Amino acid sequence: MTDLPTKARTLLDLHTAPDILVLANVWDVVSARVVAGVPGVGALATASHSIAATFGYEDGENIPLELHLDMVRRICRAVDLPVTMDFEAGYGDAGETARRALAAGAVGGNLEDQLRPLDEAVANVEAVLRAGRDAGVEFVLNARTDAFLRAPAGSDRAASLAEAIRRGKAYLEAGAPVVFVPGVVAREEIGALVDALGPQKLSVISVPGASLPTRELQELGVARVSAGPFTQRVALTALQDAAAEVVNGGVLPAGTRMLN
Repeated sequence: MTDLPTKARTLLDLHTAPDILVLANVWDVVSARVVAGVPGVGALATASHSIAATFGYEDGENIPLELHLDMVRRICRAVDLPVTMDFEAGYGDAGETARRALAAGAVGGNLEDQLRPLDEAVANVEAVLRAGRDAGVEFVLNARTDAFLRAPAGSDRAASLAEAIRRGKAYLEAGAPVVFVPGVVAREEIGALVDALGPQKLSVISVPGASLPTRELQELGVARVSAGPFTQRVALTALQDAAAEVVNGGVLPAGTRMLN
């Protein structure tokens, strides 16, 4: 599989397949190759936070876009699977950033709304999708609403849920195939979002120690679950634990595999 339209169609189809799309986010070539080698993995997603951290930048569009895109380009060239890029809030021009992501080889992307006015957020969604059409690619936009993440501390979660639904419906009407709502882990909230947006229209993030198992998310009708920066944290936790074991007189883990 080499051409972008085919990869984009494959990625889109994975969102509506009977099995939930599971994306263990990657941040460089070796992590991409390791995850791509796992049986059952059909696509890859980059994590903006993790790529930024790799180069010593804080999350939040602090990493220069060209440096960010260069890593995405390297990942896309290293694997034969569809790749979706987290390009945060679009770096000031969501449509142009989507065009550059496509040029790097990505066929999908995450776009944060950062709770901008809804008409502005919808315009950004439309700009990304238009960039895909202009390139002859059915770009798979994971339209993210920050209704929960940016809600004031102590605010009513029912109000955040209603706002997530309002924004999610608007993004679906604008043409986004799936809506990403980080910050929800409770079964009741996830169920309410699926009921409002429709089955296989919701994307969530898996949070260590808090999220439902993937099989249960699938039963609820969730289309996609990703890991965001948590996969890198899993890897770094293992690294730090191994280093501590050796420094304190032990040995490296016996089950270590040659993955690079």
